[in-house]
Amino acid sequence: MEVLACKGLRKVYGDLEVLKGIDFSINKGETKVIIGPSGSGKSTFLRIMGLLEPPTEGKVFFEGKDVYGENLNLNMIRAKIGFVFQDPSLFRHLTALENVKLGLKVVLKMSDEEATKKAMETLKLVRMDEWADYYPAQLSGGQQQRVGIARALAMDPDIILFDEPTASLDIELTWEVIDVMKDLARRGITMLVVTHEIGFAKEVADEIVLMDSGRIVESGPPEQMLKSPKTERAREFLGRLLGGV
Repeated sequence: MEVLACKGLRKVYGDLEVLKGIDFSINKGETKVIIGPSGSGKSTFLRIMGLLEPPTEGKVFFEGKDVYGENLNLNMIRAKIGFVFQDPSLFRHLTALENVKLGLKVVLKMSDEEATKKAMETLKLVRMDEWADYYPAQLSGGQQQRVGIARALAMDPDIILFDEPTASLDIELTWEVIDVMKDLARRGITMLVVTHEIGFAKEVADEIVLMDSGRIVESGPPEQMLKSPKTERAREFLGRLLGGV
């Protein structure tokens, strides 16, 4: 089943055309990884697919429904789309457990007891249950990001979007987060991931999508994209990304 898709997606800011007509879809249980140079439109694309901002032109479909064309309740749909940003932006005055519980209580109207149980289960999934009572300032960057993932997961979303979740972490902390994301992929969680972590893409992605200058240049399974990309631009970018290997 198609979870999220778009057709003819364009985004224009003043005189700047950031997205230039993108067609894309992701099915339930798939992991798709978006790569590309800085300024290629990856984050803008993810924000539009996550319904954080509307496109200038084109359609976005959630589970087959035209999000902006059928007068749907956008907040209800947003609640089914998890989003993990580069900065998890945890509430500093709340513990890890309280950060995860917040959406469950406010959005899903769970009781405190229900929310606590669900939040602890989710923290365990990302290997953060032992740090449930710690505040963000007491956690490493990788631990904070794992709490951010738990917060998204706890809402039982139909898909989770990740925007460079390891970009601000050092190598050791990066792998902490990547290992958790690999676990989620193996569990069949639908994920759309913007990242430069090509090892993650190679191991778990169903498809790698290369964006450049607001367009999808090429896409395909990891084996094909990494070993025999079809376009010159893909060969050039991936050659750089893989260190010429």
